[in-house]
Amino acid sequence: MTSTTAAIDTGDTGTGAIAAPRGLETLSPSRASDFMTCPLLYRFRVIDRLPERPSPAATRGTLVHTVLDALFDLAPAERTEQRAAQLVAPAWDRLRAEEPELAELFGKDPDGTEQADWLTGASGLLGRYFALEDPRRLEPAERELYVETALDDGLVLRGYVDRLDVTADGAMRVVDYKTGTAPGVGFEAKALFQMKFYALVLWRVRGQVPRLPQLMYLGSGEIPRYVPRGHRGVKPAITSIVTDHSGLRLCRHDDQHRLLCLQDWEPGVDPVEGLPAPDHRRRRTPAACRDLTGDCEKRMCAN
Repeated sequence: MTSTTAAIDTGDTGTGAIAAPRGLETLSPSRASDFMTCPLLYRFRVIDRLPERPSPAATRGTLVHTVLDALFDLAPAERTEQRAAQLVAPAWDRLRAEEPELAELFGKDPDGTEQADWLTGASGLLGRYFALEDPRRLEPAERELYVETALDDGLVLRGYVDRLDVTADGAMRVVDYKTGTAPGVGFEAKALFQMKFYALVLWRVRGQVPRLPQLMYLGSGEIPRYVPRGHRGVKPAITSIVTDHSGLRLCRHDDQHRLLCLQDWEPGVDPVEGLPAPDHRRRRTPAACRDLTGDCEKRMCAN
């Protein structure tokens, strides 16, 4: 188990405006993460709003979040690793009932082996959670807390806080569960942005900057932390996304680049106008975009 803490002095407490281009009305941490990973991926989801197939990794993340939320419905003494494991199967049944399309995940798994391994993986992530903290000693003030605030020019920042802990003196700790692994050295910017994002939104909603936003990476057992000293430091990252967003509508890519960037999009949907849809779409991670220059006017996919 490891944890890291970033202490950043963000300066004054002004509320300078951030100009939002036409077409960008809301911004959440997950969509900001898409942009920072691959601007084309962000365009597909936010601007073109293409339908996506459910993925095992994302669905497992939803399942683990569901179980961790349900865990705190139990009396403190019952919040054990064994009890959490017992919650996995019922939670998975509820998710499938609410979202029938999830049946596609294991449609080619006649003996149930793949699904069983997948559920075992979810239980493993929950086990790592118990290595990071003891939920019997915690009583969250809020869970799955929806927060929203509008900046001066109308851009709405919104998102769900997995857990908000509040001390007797009112100090807030933001906890966000991640079922992946923590970013390596040199790739922490996306994680830091998310912590700053929640620090800014909660400051504007509650009039107080959280004392300790943190991300809990269950895939690697690490907890990056951010100690805010004001709120100004979040604005450059948000401003960059807002400024670059308008250029995404002009983004055009060759066929090879498009194939590398597409991830789980519905067959027959061609997201980039003016280009023939390829016969086969290969599933690759958006990180593959970094290896190509493409034909993007603003070259945003060549970073």
